[in-house]
Amino acid sequence: MRIAPLLSLATLLVATSSEAVVRYEIKNRRIEPRQTLAGALHEAKLPDAQVTAVISALEGVFDFRKSRVGDQFRLVLRDGELDFFDYRQSMVDEWQVRRDGEKYVGSKRAIEVEKQVAVVSLDIQTSLYEAAVDAGEDPAIGMVLADVFAWDIDFYRDVRKGDTAKALVEKFVSKGRVLRYGEVLAAQYVGGLVGPKKVYRYVLPDGQPNYFQADGSSAKKTFLKSPLKYAHVTSKFGSRFHPVLQYLKNHNGVDYGTPIGTPVWAVADGTVTQAGNAGAAGNMVVIRHANGFETQYMHLSRFGEGIRAGARVSQKQVIAYSGNTGRSTGPHLHFGMKRGGSYTNPLNQQFPRADPLPKALLPDFLAKAGELAGQLEAVSVAAVAGKAPAPAAP
Repeated sequence: MRIAPLLSLATLLVATSSEAVVRYEIKNRRIEPRQTLAGALHEAKLPDAQVTAVISALEGVFDFRKSRVGDQFRLVLRDGELDFFDYRQSMVDEWQVRRDGEKYVGSKRAIEVEKQVAVVSLDIQTSLYEAAVDAGEDPAIGMVLADVFAWDIDFYRDVRKGDTAKALVEKFVSKGRVLRYGEVLAAQYVGGLVGPKKVYRYVLPDGQPNYFQADGSSAKKTFLKSPLKYAHVTSKFGSRFHPVLQYLKNHNGVDYGTPIGTPVWAVADGTVTQAGNAGAAGNMVVIRHANGFETQYMHLSRFGEGIRAGARVSQKQVIAYSGNTGRSTGPHLHFGMKRGGSYTNPLNQQFPRADPLPKALLPDFLAKAGELAGQLEAVSVAAVAGKAPAPAAP
């Protein structure tokens, strides 16, 4: 067999037992901007009749409206005739067309996905992202931990060199690669600034999962530490020189530098009192909370689904997406907080925790938390065997 690669085209000459030579061509392509699948097949120089055959075979199997720029496909031609077509959007979304006699048959490829429970250990020297990469994990584990510890840790402001994090987490794996992380069953963070934190996932009798500390007290607080999972403070509360107005002005909130389109959380349960354009504040959402608190989210690019005046929102609900609207010098979120009608510094607030577990549930929780603690302290198999490979890009 001889292989002669040419860009994304490979030609294979295979000698059969009768010495006849079968010529195979393999073409690997991607969907380009403003290109349909049929157009991409024509661009790959597949004969018109075979383009029609592929599209017909996929009808009812693949929704052509969901074809995306960057999707990959492969054509295998045998003596100039299409033998096999493979279309891939991700590690778990693949379609194929195979020749069956004189016709072509399309199907979605079945991908085996296995759920595993593993211990992930991170030693932080620079950032949570770098710690994940150094541990051979997908950096998305940082977002997972930020979600679990959202009430106690701001993963931009509170992280220090030498901090450690550990999580007992579900991993969904295919072909040896991590596709995504599932539920965090238990997690621990030991920080130079925030001290030790440890939480356990526990499903309440009504089926609602929540996180609790080792003694059964709630991991949740009435307010989150930040309206974003992960962003850095670019301007603090207080007096500052305004970058647009060019004079000293009181800054009644906190600015977070973040790319346009970053999901913005409601920091607490409440009712939306305003959702619309507010001039210099750009697109803004205002939420009224219990105990005289009000929060403001400014310079948004767009609003979350169903966000309008009078809507009820829950803590951690995505209410909008960050932007650069109004009087703004760059993409960011301005987050303001009022208490009793007066602005207050969101970064200095100390909020109470939610209700602890009922005493009747405490024995069951302590038993299950003890089991999770034992697994969390176990040595990770991945740590012994070496770093796991990073997830492949779809």
